[in-house]
Amino acid sequence: MAKLPLGVDICNLIDDLRTLSWEASDALLYYSGVLKDPKNKNNLLHNKNLNDPVTIADLKVNELIIQTINRKYKNINWEILSEENVKLEPFRNTSNGDWIWVLDPLDGTKDFIQGTSNYAMHLALNYKQKPYIGVVLIPAKGELWIADGDKAWCEKRDGSKCAPVLLKEKKLQDMTLVTSKNHRNKALKKLVQKINFCKVEIMGSIGCKIASIVSGESDIYICLSLPGKSSPKDWDFAAPESILKAAGGAITNLDNQELSYGKNNFEQRGVIVATNNRKTHGSICREIRNIIEGNDI
Repeated sequence: MAKLPLGVDICNLIDDLRTLSWEASDALLYYSGVLKDPKNKNNLLHNKNLNDPVTIADLKVNELIIQTINRKYKNINWEILSEENVKLEPFRNTSNGDWIWVLDPLDGTKDFIQGTSNYAMHLALNYKQKPYIGVVLIPAKGELWIADGDKAWCEKRDGSKCAPVLLKEKKLQDMTLVTSKNHRNKALKKLVQKINFCKVEIMGSIGCKIASIVSGESDIYICLSLPGKSSPKDWDFAAPESILKAAGGAITNLDNQELSYGKNNFEQRGVIVATNNRKTHGSICREIRNIIEGNDI
């Protein structure tokens, strides 16, 4: 395990993240309830960009998390990279340290606005540009997934815990795919049709998708970004990756190379594959690549 910055105890840090996450859950559930009345929708939208909406909920949770981390760990040499802050001004890492928080206060904002339960809060602590500690909070399900750099588990609000349920080895065609509702494209649709998965589940937030893999509800997630189109960012993948890898799964690009964080634009482009089994992950990636190349996708 990596050595945390001087003055940071792992047990105390996990306790703080637990408390902070449930506070964020209360806020998100409150605004989710407000949105049940359609008349309140415009009042909760902070911008009018329907392709990349920001709500008051995004901003409130963003403020809660950043202020709490800064207050509790004001002498620690780390930075906080947040999706909402990057939208306002360019991010500059002034700490020159190995540790950086990566935050998405509301992953799945479109689903949140649409009234579904498929939204999450992501918070990861990256070490040398790799996710290390992370939480994925799913308020509507009352689930808090935590990775402490060694193992992953799920907690309920009452403190009860459950372990990951990664399924046995499966052939690609026997897998359940979890894919997006709001970010699908023709190339991904064609790939899914060619593979002919056993089952396809439609879901919003990447955090929710990865949680479904770790809990045994699905087996694989494929993200395919087209040139010139939008792509996921560091804050979409950092916390979910920390959970999946600590649980025994894997997430890489199509060449089975680990995701690279901290690039200038924070983009995670190309084809990204997440599976429930690190042992078979490489062969699954090769099979998907062969299908893409063989069918001109």
